Amino acid sequence: MNKLLYFTASWCQPCKMFGPTMDRVSQSGIPVQKIDIDSNRELSQKYSIMSVPTVVKVDGQGNALGKSVGIKSQQDIIDFYNG
Repeated sequence: MNKLLYFTASWCQPCKMFGPTMDRVSQSGIPVQKIDIDSNRELSQKYSIMSVPTVVKVDGQGNALGKSVGIKSQQDIIDFYNG
């Protein structure tokens, strides 16, 4: 099953603005895993995260299917997941 990896950081102001949107995406039934880039550098490197917030769509084996960088609307993220 596909899921979204939400890469964020506690010091990131855009991440603080985008967090509630990702909470609503998760509440809509889409699986979201929140990942702090400072405490999980390994995953950040695996998915080549260069800036936050970044959302990576992955399949059940963890293969990246797409990447969305920056603040997006809830509908944009849902469309990204379903696309």
